[in-house]
Amino acid sequence: MMQEATPETQGRLIPGIRTARAKSFRKSLRKDSTLYLLALPGIVILILFAYLPMSGLILVFKNYNFNDGIFGSPWAGFSNFEFFFSSMEDSLRATRNTVMLNVLYMLTGTFCSVAIAITLNELRSKWFIKITQSVMFFPYFISWIIIGAILFSLLDYDKGIMNQLLQTLGFSQVDWYSSPWLFVIILVLANIWKSAGYGAIIYYAVLQGIDTSYYEAAKIDGASRWQIITKITVPMLIPSIILMTLLGIGGMLKGDLSMIMGVTFLNPLLLPTTDIIDVYVYRTAIRSGEFGFASAITLYQSVFGFILVLVANKLAGWYDKDSKLF
Repeated sequence: MMQEATPETQGRLIPGIRTARAKSFRKSLRKDSTLYLLALPGIVILILFAYLPMSGLILVFKNYNFNDGIFGSPWAGFSNFEFFFSSMEDSLRATRNTVMLNVLYMLTGTFCSVAIAITLNELRSKWFIKITQSVMFFPYFISWIIIGAILFSLLDYDKGIMNQLLQTLGFSQVDWYSSPWLFVIILVLANIWKSAGYGAIIYYAVLQGIDTSYYEAAKIDGASRWQIITKITVPMLIPSIILMTLLGIGGMLKGDLSMIMGVTFLNPLLLPTTDIIDVYVYRTAIRSGEFGFASAITLYQSVFGFILVLVANKLAGWYDKDSKLF
């Protein structure tokens, strides 16, 4: 029978375990030195631009002023958080709008990206697929300022193409920039147009890695194209969809300020649905130089997003253990 480890034997074993682990690490370092060197630039960039700037989080608890700087400014405690929650109506509206828009972006964007990827996967013309991928990927690089200008030429009340078309068809003009809920649909469509192609390429790359023997066996068994898509293609994509969703959930409480500024021009008439947290912070803090308040809200968004990722990761683990991030 094995004897229980006493404190004395544990004290002798721990240094031995540490030595074995150190030898194992050195052996792995020698064996996979090329891979470690390949990862080194990414690790250095991550430390420089992701971890070292975290020292600036002290700004959250400071009453910042330019003369004293971040570390010299007086302490403010939790007053920067109180500023955001002092007006519960505005803060709740900003939070609601942020979550609502991000959920809509995620659902519609994922659906469109998957649908486009499956469509490309079903096509057999390689040159057409390559051209289509390039065309779909192009909007991802267009600035929201340019997209906003394009939308303005379409939706302007007096000279917009849409209102001119409605008048030609005998309908009355629509004041798009005074209709908050209409702009929710417009923002969702704009997001799909800009990002669906990028997501489709990711899912299409996943589909290229599926073993073709599944499709060949299904065709031999007499499965229709629709049955192949629903029984093979979509189930094979589900782990990737879960992974992309988990990565997106982390930013559920973060909005795209450049998108709202470029598309809506911060029109006050649209704020009931477009006043996301980032816009609210910009309007009330950044313009007035309240950087401590802005940093506090950024920390609030990050912590809330981290909690959402943990919860979503747990739920994904219950569905499929291999779909978890960690």
